[in-house]
Amino acid sequence: MSAPAEADREESGGVRTALAGLTTRGRSFLAAGIAAVICAYVLGQSDLRRVGLLLAVLPLICVAVLYRTRYRVAGSRRLSPSRVPAGSEARVHLRMDNVSRLPTGLLMLQDRVPYVLGPRPRFVLDRVEPGGRREVSYRVRSDLRGRYPLGPLQLRLTDPFGMCELTRSFSTFDTLTVIPRVEPLSPIRLSGEAKGYGDGRQRSLALAGEDDVIPRGYRYGDDLRRVHWRSTARYGELMVRREEQPQRARCTVLLDTRGIAYEGAGPDSAFEWAVSGAASVLVHMLERGFSVRLLTDTGSAVPGEGADGFAGSGQDSADAAGLLMDTLAVVDHSDGTGLSRAYDVLRGGNEGLLVAFLGDLDEEQAAVVTKMRRRSGGAVAFVLDPDTWVREPTDVPAPGNAHEERLRMLREAGWTAVSVARGAPLAELWRQADRERLSVAVAGGEAR
Repeated sequence: MSAPAEADREESGGVRTALAGLTTRGRSFLAAGIAAVICAYVLGQSDLRRVGLLLAVLPLICVAVLYRTRYRVAGSRRLSPSRVPAGSEARVHLRMDNVSRLPTGLLMLQDRVPYVLGPRPRFVLDRVEPGGRREVSYRVRSDLRGRYPLGPLQLRLTDPFGMCELTRSFSTFDTLTVIPRVEPLSPIRLSGEAKGYGDGRQRSLALAGEDDVIPRGYRYGDDLRRVHWRSTARYGELMVRREEQPQRARCTVLLDTRGIAYEGAGPDSAFEWAVSGAASVLVHMLERGFSVRLLTDTGSAVPGEGADGFAGSGQDSADAAGLLMDTLAVVDHSDGTGLSRAYDVLRGGNEGLLVAFLGDLDEEQAAVVTKMRRRSGGAVAFVLDPDTWVREPTDVPAPGNAHEERLRMLREAGWTAVSVARGAPLAELWRQADRERLSVAVAGGEAR
């Protein structure tokens, strides 16, 4: 909720701006009064002069009164919720407080919103008593993810006679974050024996055997019962047994954002499907307790991400999901043409499970993706079929195309590669990846 904010007193023009707020009625009264005063002097009619002065002074008095009382109104805005999936609605609550000792006149409230969120909302508020408040609300909805500013709030003040209208702008604004759609996924096991992935959530670096102990240097405060004398004699300094360090199963989600890999735009485009798929997998893995990491073709990571990614546990999991969704809400096409930067990042260590959402691949980039398999315990790739995403749904893609050849290359390298057709639900493709993995594992067992 934004803090109540009052309009700035320093507006350009000062009294000139206030006079510019005269309505048609106010200008007519002022013109008629001036004309009556001139005619009274010419004709020598004192009664007509008094009437002219009254007509001319009335709009000026309304301007002065409205100009002096226009700062006495405070406004605030509250979003519910402030982070909403694409295609869902959020409600914006506006609150106006009269903090002066005088009642207000008729108020017209207007909030600035981007055109993608809908029409600009306008509200008419009746007289607000001293110390009173008025609350109104409106709904916003966007099919396109992103971060959209709401505000500043504008308030149009008018006097009881309708002589003058002044518009004030509040200085505060809020941001509505539209995140990708998240599809619930079934808890399947995509990698059976892969290191760093599986139903077991923790494993230790050191096993129980005496010869397998990994010692480290003694630190002040270490328990002397943990001193490893054999290593102390070998290294010539006091060494202690390293405590068993639990390591969380890891999952890296690779999102291909290359502009040349996708065609089309809009909420139903191939790129939006890939972003939504990456968001669904990240949330699913966090809920299962994995340490997750988001990686793009540019090699960039999420701000605030640790060396092992985000850990999925309790409140930390919710905060991590929020950071990941905020990042995916604004991710856009990159200018890159290859996936080599992402491969350089993956080459640094074992990534556990690797889930990739890839656009159109040429032979060179497919070869780069095949090498990524070496640094992961399990690898699943969802490769978008460009033929079905570009053509009309009634068209049938030609058999034996380059897309099938790229899938074959990935499968031969050990990937569980799934072709993504236009409109395919991720939940079904997720289960299909599990079935393909099981079929490959059974075939490999029979061969052995």
